[in-house]
Amino acid sequence: MTLLAVAACGRSAAEKAPSVPPLPVAASGVIPYTYEVIATWPHDPKAFTEGLLVRNGELFESTGLYGQSSLREVEISTGRIVKQVSVPAQFFGEGLTIIGDHAYQLTWRSGKGFVYDADTFRLEREFTFESEGWGLTTDGHWLIQSDGTNRIRFLDPATFRVVRTLDVVAEGKPVSRLNELEWINGEIFANVWLTDKVMRIDPATGQVRGVIDFSGLLAPQDHGPETDVLNGIAYDAANDRLFITGKRWPKIFEVRLKVRP
Repeated sequence: MTLLAVAACGRSAAEKAPSVPPLPVAASGVIPYTYEVIATWPHDPKAFTEGLLVRNGELFESTGLYGQSSLREVEISTGRIVKQVSVPAQFFGEGLTIIGDHAYQLTWRSGKGFVYDADTFRLEREFTFESEGWGLTTDGHWLIQSDGTNRIRFLDPATFRVVRTLDVVAEGKPVSRLNELEWINGEIFANVWLTDKVMRIDPATGQVRGVIDFSGLLAPQDHGPETDVLNGIAYDAANDRLFITGKRWPKIFEVRLKVRP
């Protein structure tokens, strides 16, 4: 893949194409995508990334593992942790999203989630939910949750009641192991656990409209003994910036998507 920049700088005219090109309206089938790297930033190689998002130009990250889970605010350009709160050791942190002034964090197999003040990280309340907790995002109204199957749930953020379910399929076949989620320009992006693939999902029908192959994003020389799978999708809508990382990856990548020839 083409590396276009490795540090903060002004974008050239060639870089002004949208980072997430819209899906062709009349296209049929699943559209294959590849990527270009726009910039590379440092990422905590000990962070077992489970949830990732951008808010006001900063990364918010949920990390996992028992006894190591946390909620963090991270400076993109340096990887510096601006603030952090630990999750109790009996819980395995998972997906993360923010609606208004509230940050919502799932845990894996405990059926419990946490709501924080998004500015201070003060714990406001706990909640329970169905199934396992994997990924979490929002369309600005509902919480949107994955559980490792091909089913996505829409939850009321006030009551945590399931208001709708969505079965994800690609060309008629269920797509399971849906993990980290991100709402981007009216679509749900979901990575498939244990792969380098991210699905572009129609939230009305559950149909996969595009598949992004991030193979080779983290170079072999950047893999360490604890480096794990790709898992971390964050979109900065205000600046049209798409970020991808993984569990215990030493880097986070700003990328632009391209239709595969």
